[in-house]
Amino acid sequence: MKKVVIINAVGLTSSGTEQMPFLRKWSEKKSKAHIRPTFPAVTCSAQTTYLTGKHPSAHGIVGNGWYFKTDCEVKFWRQSNKLVQAEKIWDRMKSEDPSSTCSNMFWWYNMYSTADFSVTPRPNYLADGRKLPDIYSHPANLRDKLQEELGTFPLFDFWGPRTSIKSSQWIARASMLTDKMHDPTLTLIYLPHLDYNYQRHGKDHPSIPRDLKELDAVMKELITYYESGNARVMVLSEYGISDVHQPVHLNRHLRKEGLLAIREERGLELLDAGASQAFAVADHQVAHIYLNDTDITAKVKTLLENIPGVEHVLDAEGKKKWHIDHDRAGDLVAIADKDSWFTYYYWMDDNKSPDFARIVDIHKKPGYDPVEMHTNPKIKFLIPRIAFKVLKKKLGFRMLMDVIPLDATLIKGSHGRIPEDKKDWPVLISSEPALLPADHLEAVEVYDVIYKHLTN
Repeated sequence: MKKVVIINAVGLTSSGTEQMPFLRKWSEKKSKAHIRPTFPAVTCSAQTTYLTGKHPSAHGIVGNGWYFKTDCEVKFWRQSNKLVQAEKIWDRMKSEDPSSTCSNMFWWYNMYSTADFSVTPRPNYLADGRKLPDIYSHPANLRDKLQEELGTFPLFDFWGPRTSIKSSQWIARASMLTDKMHDPTLTLIYLPHLDYNYQRHGKDHPSIPRDLKELDAVMKELITYYESGNARVMVLSEYGISDVHQPVHLNRHLRKEGLLAIREERGLELLDAGASQAFAVADHQVAHIYLNDTDITAKVKTLLENIPGVEHVLDAEGKKKWHIDHDRAGDLVAIADKDSWFTYYYWMDDNKSPDFARIVDIHKKPGYDPVEMHTNPKIKFLIPRIAFKVLKKKLGFRMLMDVIPLDATLIKGSHGRIPEDKKDWPVLISSEPALLPADHLEAVEVYDVIYKHLTN
C-alpha cells in the first residue's frame, strides 16, 4: 500500500481555494473535482459516505444525530464507530495488506474502531458540573504524549463563541507528531476552521479572507511535511456553506397543531419526544420528522409542505430516491429551500426555554444549534460577566454560562441540502493527476478514489 494522507478542510469550495495563495499554487498542476455532496450534506453523513462508499441508506448515519427509538431520546454527536453499519476503507486496506495502518485524527465515529491510531475531542465532565478540555485516543498513551508536547487540546476554540484557528492548528500538529511516531499508511485529518464564520456571518463577510489565509498556512505546513515523506496527498471537503436568511422553527409549527408533547419542569419547557405524536430533529437544512402515530403521516406531510422555507418533504418513496431510507431516518424528511435552515426550537415563549438553550451543550439539545457560536449581543458588560462566571467555577461554585442568544436570525450560512450551484459543492484535489477520473464525482465515488491512491 502507498502512504496516503487525506486533509478534510470543512467548508472548502473552489472559490475558497482561489483566496488561499499556497493551496492555489499547489493545486495548479494537480487534479481537481467537484463532489456532488452526499445527502444530507452534514459532517457525520458525509465522512461516513467517503469512508465506506455507501449511501446513508446502507451505512446508517442519517445525520449528525437522530432519534434513538428504543431510548426515546434524540442524541447528537455520538462517538462509537460501531454505529457505522458498513466496512471502512481502512478495513479493506488492512485485509489486503496486514502490515498497513491507519491514523484517524478527529474524523467522526472515531472511538472503538479498528483504526490503529485515533484521536477525538472528549471533555472531562466532572461531578460538580465542570467541563474540562481533553481528548480520547487509541492507544490510550497517545493522548498523554500529544498533550505533553502540544498542550491541552483547545476545546473551546473547537466549538462555541471562541472558535478559532487554534483547534485546526492543534489537530494538524498532532497529526504530524503521530506520523513521526508511528508512520501510518493512511492518515485522516479533520480541519474544522472554515465552518465557523461561514455559518456565523455568511460567505461574503469581511472575516472570511482572514479565515482562508489562516487555513492556508495550516495546509502549507501539512502538505509540505507529508510530501517531504513521499505521501500521496488528497485535500477534500464535506460540503460548502450557502448563505441563508430565514430560520424555520418546525417544532413550533407542530406544537401549534397539538402534535408536540411538552413537559414543564421548574417553569421551563422540555420536549417529550416519546410522548409526542410528531416532532422534528433539526440538522442544518435537513430535519427528520418522527411520528409516534403513523396514521397522521399524510396530515403532517401536508402541514410541513405548507410551511414557508420548506422545499421538499420526503415520504417513503422520496427517502428511497434520496438514499436515506434507513430505519434511523425520520418517517418524513424535510429539506429547506436555499435561503432557509431549520432550528430545533420548540418553545413559544423565550422565558420558558430550557436552561441548556442559552449555553453551549451539543448533547442536551434535541437538534443542531449553530447559534452556539454567538454570544448574546443584548448582554451588557459581557466580558466581565464571563470572567466572573469563570472565577466562580474555579472557586468551586455552581454557575451557568448562559451567554448564548436565542435569536436564530443571527445565523447567515448553512448546509445540508444539495446546492444548485457547483460553486457551493465540496471539492477534491489530488497530488496524483492520474488517479482522479473526472472533474465531477458523486460522494460515494470518493471511496474508490481513496482506494486507488492506496493501491495504484
